[in-house]
Amino acid sequence: MTGLRNRLPRSGANSFRSADLLDVLIDFLGLKNDAALGRELRVSAPILSKIRHGALPVSAAILIRMHEVSGLSIHELRACMGDHRANFGMFDEGERK
Repeated sequence: MTGLRNRLPRSGANSFRSADLLDVLIDFLGLKNDAALGRELRVSAPILSKIRHGALPVSAAILIRMHEVSGLSIHELRACMGDHRANFGMFDEGERK
């Protein structure tokens, strides 16, 4: 994939690479920058900036919008940011470890 910056992987189980996801979408959709991606996703530039810099997580609503615009599956989008968990979401009290 082109356009990805050289970044060291983050440590920690919940440290996803949101910037990589944005870079993949920009390349996949043939866009020039975050502003163009924001227009496609109908997301404001400050929100995308916060996502890119890790100040805001990728919400379910934004992930769904990314799926609608790109046609990539939710699984593929999650993998782009390093999320390879088999399950995700809320756990019942009996399921917590």
